[in-house]
Amino acid sequence: MTQLELSEKGLHVPLGGYVAYFNYFWLRDNCPSAWDPDTQERSFDILEEPDDLKPISAETSDTSLSLMWPDGHQSVYELAWLARWHRGENHGDIAVRSRKAWYGDHYSKIGRFSYTDLIAQPSFVADWAEALLDEGIALVTRMPNSNDGLQSLCELIGTVRASFSGYSFDVFSKKNPENLAYTAKALELHTDLPPEELAPGVQFLHCRINDATGGDSLFVDAVAVATEFKQRYPEYFKILCEFKTPFRYTTVDHDVRARQHIIELDPNNGEVSGISFSQHLADTFDFSQEQMDDFYPAFRKFGQMMQEPKYLMRFRLNAGECVVFDNHRIAHGRAAFDEGSGDRFLRGCYVDRGELRSKYRVLRRLHPVA
Repeated sequence: MTQLELSEKGLHVPLGGYVAYFNYFWLRDNCPSAWDPDTQERSFDILEEPDDLKPISAETSDTSLSLMWPDGHQSVYELAWLARWHRGENHGDIAVRSRKAWYGDHYSKIGRFSYTDLIAQPSFVADWAEALLDEGIALVTRMPNSNDGLQSLCELIGTVRASFSGYSFDVFSKKNPENLAYTAKALELHTDLPPEELAPGVQFLHCRINDATGGDSLFVDAVAVATEFKQRYPEYFKILCEFKTPFRYTTVDHDVRARQHIIELDPNNGEVSGISFSQHLADTFDFSQEQMDDFYPAFRKFGQMMQEPKYLMRFRLNAGECVVFDNHRIAHGRAAFDEGSGDRFLRGCYVDRGELRSKYRVLRRLHPVA
């Protein structure tokens, strides 16, 4: 087939050596005139079209396709645009990037950005967002010792997202703690808030004071661990991708519950995108007891792998630093510290990952990599 062909439900269009098929409703719905020029929202109503919608004529030039519809409306499409959508490239998303796995020796190579630079220059924010997309973690230095400083840093990416902890949370040892984070005890590797239906995306932990002895921060790239876990234990990997594990957070005021996959896969390419892992917020597993025979070995082996020195990055978070990381990719924890040895105070909050990707798309178009 080398010429245009109008079939019953769609159009066959020659596109440089091959013939592509396009549905008539899709073509009419995506006529360039279907979009509001100011808001970029679709203003055309495909629901009003007849069930037997079909153009009365079609013709191509070297660069475009022109269709005439029964109501007299003419649509013109660039052939290059049609070819891109037929190949599945869609809009082309610069925020869909290859994740760079890292290991326990990553601290010296972690992306570092000055708060003053980020506030002053959007191009640095684009670089910071890229580091978070690629490696899932970055360190912001020279932070002001204030609540407003953290708020303004978050807002460079997006709107602070509330959780059941509120719009922010303070991490320090206190009496009658409702969370292990508010003690001096070691905090196991975990991702935050898997009991929420949609766990927070990007986490900010701003160190305001750290004069205590001990309390090193622990971070692990779950992409690195889960990718090797798949190679070592493919059956275990399959189990943790498929089983939806129950999590629960209970206090006097909260009883929050959700089910999550321990290992998350990227819908764009099927690669590991992150994890949901928290032993202290895991509910009683409610699979059949026969399924427990398979689940527990997989769950235990994965948790044990995350603790291997090969993967575990350990460092002291200093006052004036804010570690920012993808909460769906980076497991974090804390070594125990000596209560009474000095003050230790961190303030944290969240921004959704969708806002990170949105900000990156906008800023990188304005400030492309040289």
